[in-house]
Amino acid sequence: MDEWDIDDVAARFAEAAETGRRLPPARVQGYFNVWPAFARDLRETFAMEEPEYRCLPPSPAAIDRMLETMHWMLWLEVEQRHLVWMRARQYDWQDIAKRFGCCRTTAWRRWQRALQKVTDELHGQVRIPENLNT
Repeated sequence: MDEWDIDDVAARFAEAAETGRRLPPARVQGYFNVWPAFARDLRETFAMEEPEYRCLPPSPAAIDRMLETMHWMLWLEVEQRHLVWMRARQYDWQDIAKRFGCCRTTAWRRWQRALQKVTDELHGQVRIPENLNT
């Protein structure tokens, strides 16, 4: 994609969060159970944990886009990363504002600034920090 705007970057972060949610859980390899399956009565089934139903696993192209998007996170500061990721996971603005100790509008402005920083980096408009003397 040649031209990026804030909406495209936000959509890419949301897609990366969804792709990460759809990945299979990481499990330790090599352990298995040799006990045979047995029938449980009704009382025992109430105490069992609910099975976790997941969506279909993501496609390899979606995983590649997610990995590319994760590299974009390196351009942001730590607090900006948390803010962008919370919004990508569709947290409410009030919850985000509580997490960062500010009002909703300030959290939204900081989110916009972080997305603009990523957009500028994608366009190659790298800003040189003021504290570097060259």
